[in-house]
Order: sequence, then C-alpha cells, then structure tokens
Amino acid sequence: MIIVENLPVPFDRRVWQEALALRDAGWAVSVICPRSDQYPASFEELDGIEIFRHSLPTEARGKFGFLLEYSAALFHELRLLLKVSLRGGFDVIQACNPPDLIFLVAAPFKLFGKKFVFDHHDVCPELFEAKFGRRGLFHRLLLFVERRSFRAADLVITANDTYRDLAIERGGKDPADVVTVYSVPDRSRIRRVAPDEALRGGARVVLGYIGIIGDQDGVDHLVRCMHRLCVAEGRQDVRAAIVGDGPALASVRELASQLGVEDRITFTGYLRGDALLAAMSTFDIGVIPDPVNEYNDKISMNKVFEYSALGVPPVSYDLTETRRLLGDAGTYATDATSDGLARACAALIDDDDLRQRKGLEAKALADARFDWGREAQRYVSAYERLAPRPAGVDVLNNA
Repeated sequence: MIIVENLPVPFDRRVWQEALALRDAGWAVSVICPRSDQYPASFEELDGIEIFRHSLPTEARGKFGFLLEYSAALFHELRLLLKVSLRGGFDVIQACNPPDLIFLVAAPFKLFGKKFVFDHHDVCPELFEAKFGRRGLFHRLLLFVERRSFRAADLVITANDTYRDLAIERGGKDPADVVTVYSVPDRSRIRRVAPDEALRGGARVVLGYIGIIGDQDGVDHLVRCMHRLCVAEGRQDVRAAIVGDGPALASVRELASQLGVEDRITFTGYLRGDALLAAMSTFDIGVIPDPVNEYNDKISMNKVFEYSALGVPPVSYDLTETRRLLGDAGTYATDATSDGLARACAALIDDDDLRQRKGLEAKALADARFDWGREAQRYVSAYERLAPRPAGVDVLNNA
C-alpha cells in the first residue's frame, strides 16, 4: 500500500514508476492519493494497480492551510487503509512525503506486524524555511516529525545521496536500512516527438519549464529572466513555455502582465501523454529556475532528468545537487539572480552550436547515468528484504 499526499497518481511519476516496478516483481500494489481535476475518480484500476483517491479541502499556501490540508489527508488515508485492510489487507505501507506525518496512520498497523517504508521525497524542514524565510516553532516541529518518520521506518528510500546522509545523520538510521533511488524517468515513456509549432509561435528559441508552480519553485525568476531577455535586451525571437500548474500560478501570470511579457510566455497548464511530450520536444533550452536556498541546494529535481533524457540543454542556478548530477552538461548562472539566469540563457540563445553541443552532452549523460531500470532494481531489491517475492516471478520482467 503506497500513500502519497501531495500529488495524484499516476501524475506523480516517481510513485507510479515505483508502483509499476513492484507490480512487475510480483507484488499486489494499491495506492492512496488525492483527487484532482485531471484525476477525479475516487477509485480506478490502472495497469493492474488499484488507486483510491480522496478529496482535500484546499491547496495549502500558509502554515495553517497546510495544517488543514494535512489533517484532512490523514483522516482519509486512515479511512482508506482500514477499507483496504478489510478487503484483503496488505503487508507493507509505503509513505511518500511531504508531509512527514503519514507514519501516524501507519503506526496502528505496525502493531499487527505490517512493515513501514518511508519514501523520502522532500526535506520538509528546509522546504518550510524556503517557503517562509525563517525557522521557529514550525521548523522545530517539522524536524521532530521527520525524526519520528525515520525512527518508525523499517526501510527508508531516499531520492538522492544527500537525503541518505540526512537519514543517517539527522534521523539516526542504520546505513544498511537506507537505500537511494533516483527519480529518473522510464526511457520507454519519455521520448522526442514532433514539436508543437503552435507553442513555438514562430520563435527561433523556446525556453521551457515543466513542473509544479509553487512559491519555492522560482517560476517568477523565469518570468523576470524573460523580461530581461525580451524587454531590456530587445530579443524578439525568444518565447517561453511554462508547463504545469500550482498554487503560485496566478501570481506568476500577474507578474508576467506587470512586466509586459505576457505575450512572450505561454502557460499551458498540466499536460500529459502526447501533448506533454510534444511540448517538451519544443523546448530548445530547459530552464531550472529554482532559486538558491538550503532546500533547493539539496534536492534532485525531476527537470534535470527529463530535460536530459530529451537532449534539451539545462540552465540553472549553481545548486550543489544539480551541478553534481549535470556536471559540465549544465549551464549555470554566475550569480543567484534572475539577471544571472538570463545571462546564462543568453549564452545558449546566441550560440546555436553551443546550444546543440550542450543538448548532446545532456542526452549522453542521461543515456549513461540516468537509467530507471537500474534504479527500479535497487528499489525492488530493498523491498525483498522486507518480504520475499513470490516464487517463480522474475524481478522487473516488464520494467
């Protein structure tokens, strides 16, 4: 039983790939997640995986909004766990943060011998500090519940090696009980297709962004970057495509209007399937605008893997984990401002050969290092320590 609170499934790519990997290894897999406009069904079965979805009262932004959202989520998660338990039960509960509170609904089932896996997607104390610019009581509370999640877990799956170090040093976990699984895309599901010429809008170069549009994601930096490129420097052959949605979308669109670049930026909303692949295949430069802070410095962003898989040259701020993953295939802002981001983009906009070479380097890096098959094998092998797979089933026979 996999529980994820902040995104629906199968939209959450990491969780869906994990679920498929377990299914292919012979596990029966169910998922509890929120409903959304794109995924409104309370229950459906996709590819042999049962998905139970619940409502949420709000998409939180403030501290008390998060408390309301998380309280409602915990209620529904416990309700659905009990429902599935009565239908046939489960052996393992996997909690995918944020938040670091799902151990509370898993705890009663641990009393009956169920195993608990903590899939550590985000460092919530650092995320709080990035969102609100301070620490204080809530930050200390987040550190406390993070430790509780680590302590409750029979196994910790971390999204990168930086998180693994935190689980060991800050969470007190035995290194043998912490396994890193990177959120790289399944190559069979991400590929170049014909670009979306309407999205290009006749531009010579398209800057692309894909992901959640939250306060901490820096999409406002991309908007300011476009102002620098198109208004201050007068480039008329550049457009931006922003693919995604989130609580900061309205404020980002308003900023684009205030800066006079709303006609140079297309906000597509959420896309999936062929429409998503066509949009990403239109990108000439993949922008990672997440600003420099303690949170972004530690995370492995999905955009790194997705841009690279398609041979889209990535541009970002000089963040430790991003640079560690991309190395020389990345292009980095020399200072942590939107003007610095614009200068880094301009280097690729103005040099077609450099842009092409960086794209080829990113694709070669992805082909060599970002392999979901390898990550899935590590993930399933960690699960086999909790319970043996059924006899006669080949691990990842369809992965």
